[in-house]
Amino acid sequence: MQTRGAPAIAIVAALSLAAELSSMHFDTSASARAHIHMQLDYLATSRPTAVNLFDAITKLKHAVDTTITDNGQVVRDTYVQMAERMLDADVKDNMAIGEHGAQLIGNDKVRVLTHCNTGTLATAGYGTALGIVRSLHAQGSLDRVYFTETRPYNQGARLTAYELLTEEIPAQLVCDSAVSALLRSDPMIRAIIVGADRVAANGDTANKIGTYQLAITARYHGCQFIVAAPTTSVDLHTKSGADI
Repeated sequence: MQTRGAPAIAIVAALSLAAELSSMHFDTSASARAHIHMQLDYLATSRPTAVNLFDAITKLKHAVDTTITDNGQVVRDTYVQMAERMLDADVKDNMAIGEHGAQLIGNDKVRVLTHCNTGTLATAGYGTALGIVRSLHAQGSLDRVYFTETRPYNQGARLTAYELLTEEIPAQLVCDSAVSALLRSDPMIRAIIVGADRVAANGDTANKIGTYQLAITARYHGCQFIVAAPTTSVDLHTKSGADI
């Protein structure tokens, strides 16, 4: 696994092709468009659960196809500029998610729990669910964040732990199977915050294995359950989770 995290998969794919194109020359706009389409179609064959990649591919194709020019270099530059804007937009979206999520949870001292890794290592920067944790910490409202191991790949124990320790955010690792007992014993836990690989038109959400049981235990214990995701994770062409 070289690249993971729904937003990061899209951004890395877009920028990797931009890096290739930067050293290429195209005599015509048609040849530039043909090469870009071919490479984007190849990237799509990776078929991640995350819809962000396909959203990015659609937007990038539209950008080069609607650029009116006979100059291949102009088409190339249009693609590169669009990819760079996607990078900037993802960071801004994540910071907005963090701000709004923190406001939703409240200003008093709280504890939250998060699953998998949804921070800088999974996005263009700042993070989605972990972005909310960062915002809570920045405004002085975070007492502690619990984060799960996230088996079987342990993204929480390895990646989220690294991010939280690096930024000196008060945190504690918890076994995946101990979350329900933790919610029962710690009334300060205000919310469980997760990211999303894909959100269907009806709101159903596909995410890391283990998310479903967290949603169930959050409801049982009367705890907020928040899915933090950018609009690029929303798939209006998929009716429900059963179709993912």
